[in-house]
Amino acid sequence: MSSLSTDLTTQALKVDAERLFNRKRIVNFGLPGLVLVYLIYVFFAFDVPGLAERANWENGKTLVSDSYSYKTHVERDNRNGEISVAIEGERKGAYPDGSAPDWVALGDTTVIDLEDGHVVRFGPETVEYDIPGYGTVRATPSRSAGVQAELPAGEVPDWINLSKNRLAVKTDAGRLTVTRNRSEVFRYFTGWELFWFTLDSPYYGKAFPELASRAVSGEAGAIFNDFWTNKMWRHQDVAWAIFETILMAFLGTLGAGMIALPLAFLATRNFNPLQSLRFATRRVFDFVRGVDALIWTVVLARAFGPGPLTGALAILVTDTGTFGKIFSEALENVDEKQIEGVQSTGANAPQRYRFGVIPQITPILLSQLLYFLESNTRSATVIGAITGGGIGLLLTQAIITQKDWEEVAYYIVLIILMVMLMDWFSGWLRRRLIQGETGKSRKPRAVKV
Repeated sequence: MSSLSTDLTTQALKVDAERLFNRKRIVNFGLPGLVLVYLIYVFFAFDVPGLAERANWENGKTLVSDSYSYKTHVERDNRNGEISVAIEGERKGAYPDGSAPDWVALGDTTVIDLEDGHVVRFGPETVEYDIPGYGTVRATPSRSAGVQAELPAGEVPDWINLSKNRLAVKTDAGRLTVTRNRSEVFRYFTGWELFWFTLDSPYYGKAFPELASRAVSGEAGAIFNDFWTNKMWRHQDVAWAIFETILMAFLGTLGAGMIALPLAFLATRNFNPLQSLRFATRRVFDFVRGVDALIWTVVLARAFGPGPLTGALAILVTDTGTFGKIFSEALENVDEKQIEGVQSTGANAPQRYRFGVIPQITPILLSQLLYFLESNTRSATVIGAITGGGIGLLLTQAIITQKDWEEVAYYIVLIILMVMLMDWFSGWLRRRLIQGETGKSRKPRAVKV
């Protein structure tokens, strides 16, 4: 009998173990399966194959290369034969009349040496481009007949685009474009040209030791002025835009904290016995923080117009709700004994709050304010692009023009450095205000008896 009971018990344990194993197997293999099914759904729902098919990798390559390089334009007006040379094709980067870089030989026939055997000639009537391994491409622009092109025998390669009124040749050495009215050569170089000084500055092209020598001899002010007022890179305007961005974040964060702190007392159970007032205050917090700062930016821009102040107000409105919730939760967890100790001295209500409540929540207040100041510095960049202020506006303008992507890269680098600086500053200030000057607890001094 006991043997039968033992067999039944063993069989029951085996069944339970098998059920448990199957259940664990379902859990272990079911979750990855669901994740795989979800990823497959996302793959087709967002049309990833179509996105990859529509992607233009050549444009992406050009964009990346433009972020760390610049191009010099050599242009001829086909109507009067005038030649102009300018960096990035801008008037602010134009070479003075009669001058050009050493790889451009001006004359009746302008010869442009693109190196490695690539040579472009702007003749009186015909434009020629010698391409090693392919031959010479000739184009004769005419007001009446368009662009008459002569190509070497054979199929037209992919890097040549030819139509009745336009010829475009793009090689690794540069790019040639010929239309009825204009012939233009682009040559690319690595770096950010004219970043320090423009062509009209007497300090352009000078080596650093020579600049340092001149600065020591009394020209430091003039050197800095030429750099600060650079017309191409606008360092003065960029510095002011950075200041506006930080100012938007600072005013919005500090203003939100000043408004949210007294309102937080109305939203706490231990400081406000009126339930209806607590409920209304909390719903206000939910409303203002439930709407994103970008939405508030659009609404306030319609009301107050564009500008940095509108961006600061958008940050203030959103963070007021966030700070109100955080501060109210901190107030609900204060130690009542400290408040009672202050009250026993005969202090009134404001004094009890000042000396019994605020010291307890000060670390939380400062920590959250500094954290949101750092976060809002990034948000102020996007908000500035909408309200027309700060570094976000310059970044948006540079992206829209789709011309000087090295300026886009410059602004992005400045934004990253600004965020890193605010991160370091907030951490340093947090240690100074919360943990003391050295960030370590001070040892009590020995008292001499």
